[in-house]
Amino acid sequence: MDRERLKSLAIRSLPGAAAGLLLGVLLTVLLGTSVTTPAAADPRRIADAALISVREQGRITSLVARYAAIVTSRESRLGLEARKTLILPAVVRYGIDLRRLRREHLAWDEATRTLSVVLPPLEISGPDIAMDEAREYSEGGVLMALTGAEAELDEANRQAAERDLMRQARASAPLNVAREAAMRIVARGFALPLRAAGIEASVSVRFTDPAGADLAVHLDRPARIEDPVEDRRAGARPPS
Repeated sequence: MDRERLKSLAIRSLPGAAAGLLLGVLLTVLLGTSVTTPAAADPRRIADAALISVREQGRITSLVARYAAIVTSRESRLGLEARKTLILPAVVRYGIDLRRLRREHLAWDEATRTLSVVLPPLEISGPDIAMDEAREYSEGGVLMALTGAEAELDEANRQAAERDLMRQARASAPLNVAREAAMRIVARGFALPLRAAGIEASVSVRFTDPAGADLAVHLDRPARIEDPVEDRRAGARPPS
């Protein structure tokens, strides 16, 4: 599955998650703060209010991707050979649990007017096997009829297909698309309340892996929410 197709999948999965998160954040900030003028707005207080609503969204899905594994197993006995091929489609969902965000994951840099957000690791759910769409092709029915070879071939194919599906799901292309989509959702969730309060600021979002090391994908939100999102690769870490 190429990167452009993955991006289209990501875009289709975003509107529901993004709309729900943004609406909740804006309501929380606008109803829960008493900012009346831009000069009086405290970006840290706005970010704290936004964090509460962002956390309430729970686990969001940033990408839904479909994969298919094609595997073949063979068995030879009694001078005979049997072979079975399995085509197994599945759906994998990528997302983050926003309930894991804490106040210490936010940092405001007054000099650059930038809010930095560190996200919890990306999570993969699935694969959800589409058994009604699975297809099997076999050869060597004599051997399968005389022995238990068919059950062994089926089990071997099932295990191999599941491994292949996860290998595809963990490839760098879908992982990066899912991370970038998640960063856009979260960046908007913090940038919109800041903008609504009259604060001209940028939001920089990054991921860490489970071991705590920086991943080489960063996303910056410019001060204007309608401007394009800019991607930056490793080398430029956001202010902390």
